[in-house]
Amino acid sequence: MTTTRSPHHHVYVLRCSDDTFYTGYTTDVERRVGEHDAGEGAKYTRGRTPVELVHVESYESRSAAMRREYEIKQLSRAQKERLVES
Repeated sequence: MTTTRSPHHHVYVLRCSDDTFYTGYTTDVERRVGEHDAGEGAKYTRGRTPVELVHVESYESRSAAMRREYEIKQLSRAQKERLVES
């Protein structure tokens, strides 16, 4: 039995209820945002709900998405603000 998976890998940015940003990686953005909102996502977002999805980028490979996630996490707050506004 084979399972069908999305060929895309996504990097996403959430704006948390305390106006901070959280950046993550997933293959299913909708499911992952739901997990964050339910308090089942990353430890960082627990207690900072509700979260708002403010930016998504898609990549063909996991490694490319993970590299981009790291790059976004290294950005300053001002740079992240510009990213989500673009």
